[in-house]
Amino acid sequence: MNLPAALRPRTGTRTGTGTGEPWVDDPFGRAVRAGRGPLWLRRADGSRLALEVERWCAPAAGADHGLVLRCLGLPAPVLDLGCGPGRLVAALLEAGVPALGVDVCAASVERTAHLGGLALRRSVFDRLPAEGRWGGVLLADGNLGIGGDPAALLARAGGLLAPGGLLLVETAAQEVDEVADVRVEGPDGAGPPFRWARCGPAATLRHARAGGLERAERWVSHGRAFLALRRA
Repeated sequence: MNLPAALRPRTGTRTGTGTGEPWVDDPFGRAVRAGRGPLWLRRADGSRLALEVERWCAPAAGADHGLVLRCLGLPAPVLDLGCGPGRLVAALLEAGVPALGVDVCAASVERTAHLGGLALRRSVFDRLPAEGRWGGVLLADGNLGIGGDPAALLARAGGLLAPGGLLLVETAAQEVDEVADVRVEGPDGAGPPFRWARCGPAATLRHARAGGLERAERWVSHGRAFLALRRA
């Protein structure tokens, strides 16, 4: 991958790897290694949301291409926060866009490497390479929920951008603004509880403005909703 030397991660630093951590030791890692579900986010009230493991483990398709197209011509490489199995990192590289993935799950980092991409095993809230110098930052596949605090996450992601960069965020398709205690659940059990958020386009924009971001574009593709945000 032709990632500039200044933007390459330093090896040897891993965080978020202790026992009993969500997305690390729970059924998610096993599903990523298998390349299939079923897998859900189980709320405390018993309801659950299906996770699209097969789509995440497949090559980029459908609405993914709109994300890749919007990364073409950005002023610097792209950082995929919560890159999962690495399909977007691989698609960006195939399109000639230097990219780095970040994920706490070892299986995700390994699968991204298997696709020829580069990924760093680290929390998005830990120190990351080249902060303030990324041309694009991605929060796709529900990753707006990371940490259960969308305003803090969006402010963090916006702070990673270079001048003129874009934060590309996938929101919930419907208008929702919720934080819940959830567990990752598979056929063989559930992982530890953690906080997770879901936000529709309007709620995401409210949280983004609180973090110093403004809307550059809003679009819907293949039933998925997205926002492009810039630093105000």
